[in-house]
Amino acid sequence: MAENSFRNDWATKDFYAVLGVAKDASADEIKKAYRRLARANHPDSNPDDAKKHDVFKKVAEAYDVIGDADKRKKYDEFRSVSAGGGFPTGFNRGGAGRGGFDVNDFLRDRGAGGGGGFGDMFGDLFGAGQQRNRRGPRPTKGADLEASTTLPFEEALNGTTISLRLTSDAPCATCKGTGGKPGTRPHICPTCEGAGFIVAGMGGFSMNETCPACGGRQLVYDEACPTCHGSGHGPSTRTIQARIPAGVKDGQKIRLRGKGGKGESGGPAGDLIVTVRVGSHPVFGRSGDNLTIEVPVSFDEAALGADIKIPTLGGQPVTLKIPAGTPNARTFRVRGKGVAGEGRHCGRPARDRRRTGAGDPR
Repeated sequence: MAENSFRNDWATKDFYAVLGVAKDASADEIKKAYRRLARANHPDSNPDDAKKHDVFKKVAEAYDVIGDADKRKKYDEFRSVSAGGGFPTGFNRGGAGRGGFDVNDFLRDRGAGGGGGFGDMFGDLFGAGQQRNRRGPRPTKGADLEASTTLPFEEALNGTTISLRLTSDAPCATCKGTGGKPGTRPHICPTCEGAGFIVAGMGGFSMNETCPACGGRQLVYDEACPTCHGSGHGPSTRTIQARIPAGVKDGQKIRLRGKGGKGESGGPAGDLIVTVRVGSHPVFGRSGDNLTIEVPVSFDEAALGADIKIPTLGGQPVTLKIPAGTPNARTFRVRGKGVAGEGRHCGRPARDRRRTGAGDPR
């Protein structure tokens, strides 16, 4: 499983296409292409453009591999042999073979590898003073949160804005998610050598696991944060305003994008999923987008016919004509007096159904 996953991943990634260069491009051509694309898509220059952030990550990944002569050679060999359905001669799943091609070596080169690559170019391009040969933690989307609320019958029909108090896991307020005591200096995690993951062997296969020492943050501190004890996380309570659309049904789930848990390392927030419960009404019922009401009529009114007043929800009563000879429990429909619903076409008004009870003594 792990071996096939690795083949499907790298065999289908065309790093040359990502940088827009030919497969026989020179090292200088690859470097120029990377510089151009990195400048145009860097997160510091495009703080609110998630698409450019994604492009920047792909460009950096591509240059980290084919911008290094040794990695490029291994990548080209891997792609060539994978296209033919097999691994290079001497390929070793669990460790380096004599003169063979080792997947673990390739992964380690990408994670905490040698000179050149993304770390050097980052400092050259933007002068940010980042430590050489180390990537920052990857942006991670926040968790989706769930909440529930109960609305009165009429508010569910008309729509409303509610306040929700949420408690969720968030970056620690003391250490800002680093896990280190404020004022102490970080250093590269010695366990994963700054990669954020370790390569673990499982029954002859190898796969990546989050580094247990740094939790994937790539850095460790000599002194842990006294608030979160090094986890980088803590509980956060906040109150948000949520718009519930008109016509919501009992048990319906409303997804509010970006209202969930906070992302990490610049990642987007998760979503909030609100389950709505709708209370009952003493007079009206509901059937889909229709309101229902049972109206008693006398035997004479049902037999001879009559005009009766029907109450509506939040409006003036309407007159309903009962034809002569109306049987018990017959259903009548009054158009346009049911559930309005946000976004519903004006040419398709909701409906209000009325059911009579001929002879009912009420």
